[in-house]
Parts: sequence; structure tokens; C-alpha cells
Amino acid sequence: MKLNELRPKQKAIIRAIGDLGELKDRLTELGVLCGEPVQIVRIAPLGDPLEIRIGDEHLALRREDAEKIEVEAISQLRRRERKGGLF
Repeated sequence: MKLNELRPKQKAIIRAIGDLGELKDRLTELGVLCGEPVQIVRIAPLGDPLEIRIGDEHLALRREDAEKIEVEAISQLRRRERKGGLF
């Protein structure tokens, strides 16, 4: 699932960050790292940008950039844990 596919208030874990060029380095400095929890706070009225929360930080990301960040929704993780398939 891509970060831009999450709904507002939905939480996920970052699994992979695609090719974002120099922006990838900047996001890494701001704490956007694989394994970190992320939440969509809100989406602008025209759908772009997205406000995300990572830890105590709030960031605005273009939808185009959010499409390159692979996440796994927390609800999906919980279902897998109940089935015993997390590891």
C-alpha cells in the first residue's frame, strides 16, 4: 500500500521509500525512516498536499511523493499477528 492511499487518521508503518532524489535525504533527516509509524493527519481540499505525522513532527508531502513511500497499515499488521504470520 502507498502512503497516499491511507485515509485521514489511519496509521501505518513505513516499509520502503522509493526514488525521491534529494527529497529522500531531507525526509530521512526529518525522521521519515523505514520501520517508523506514520499517520495521515489531513488531506488538502483539492487532494494535495497531504499532512502526515511522524512522531511529534508534522510534514506536508505532495501526493506525487507520497506515492513513492510504501507502507503497511497498522490494521493489516494486527490481522497478521492474530493469524500468527508476522514473522
